[in-house]
Amino acid sequence: MKKPKIAVVGSTGLVGQQMLKLLFERKVPFGELLCVASSRSVGTTISQGGRSFSVISVEEALAQKPDIALFSAGGGTSLKYAPEFAKLGTVVIDNSSAWRMNPKCPLVVPEVNRSVITKEDKIISNPNCSTIQMVVALHPLHQKYQIKRVVVSTYQSVTGAGQKGVEQLKQERKGKKYDELEASEQAFSQAIDLNALPHIDVFQPNGYTKEEMKMVNETKKILNDESIALTATAVRIPTIGGHSESINIEFAKEYDLAEVRSLLQAHCTVVDDVENLVYPTPIAAHEKDDVFVGRLRRDESRENCLNMWVVSDNLRKGAATNAVQIAEYVIEHIL
Repeated sequence: MKKPKIAVVGSTGLVGQQMLKLLFERKVPFGELLCVASSRSVGTTISQGGRSFSVISVEEALAQKPDIALFSAGGGTSLKYAPEFAKLGTVVIDNSSAWRMNPKCPLVVPEVNRSVITKEDKIISNPNCSTIQMVVALHPLHQKYQIKRVVVSTYQSVTGAGQKGVEQLKQERKGKKYDELEASEQAFSQAIDLNALPHIDVFQPNGYTKEEMKMVNETKKILNDESIALTATAVRIPTIGGHSESINIEFAKEYDLAEVRSLLQAHCTVVDDVENLVYPTPIAAHEKDDVFVGRLRRDESRENCLNMWVVSDNLRKGAATNAVQIAEYVIEHIL
């Protein structure tokens, strides 16, 4: 078939910029590329891959009927416009939470469950960034040992809150106090520099945040197993490179630590040499597509339990790379 026309909706944002970059880096075959953003950005120019693109509106993109639309413009935009693109036959790959738990929309991490995508699927959801890196590590272990329970604590980069989160950290690093920031500059409920906030997204009636419940619900859907018991605590910390996760896993079966390492190497990069103080860090993960795993060790307090530390760049693998990988699969197997 002819090379597809691809639209990136939200192309001026942090994730949208990464999507554009990856389309060129990964040499995704496309015939035409549409850079789409809000009315504030229409007419401006984006440079990527040695080329310049004029930003157009969503309405203009709809008129051009792209084959694939990568969405990273927020849930409201996705709810409004994804169905409009889908009616035209466009395959929408959406990075917001708008469609993730819709039973009619596949929630996909290519290394785990890309085979669930069918020719009938016109809206495909990209999972939460923290969920993506976790399930890439969990999947091979679940297949082998059957996961019963997961306890995860996240340590998440300010980039997860977009450019506003990055700017708040930068302003504080320059010496500006939180209460000196304009309300429009406050991405977080409190100061983030030299701090840790156990609060990502809004609190729910059960006392968990929306981010924590996303990890619980999305993991079960992706792994296609409602029996897995999972609990999460999501924490924002003043890093930029990526998200980190401390994960405790209880298996139904006995496991071998050497075999665990081997299984993880299928889709993860194992960085685990504590004798030489080598383990994954957000700085080392920055601008890489890998899911890094380290600190692999038995939980000596409970039978058949494993501890591990998982790190990945949330803007790359946790959002843009996963979406572009889905697009690659759609181009090769669906269109």
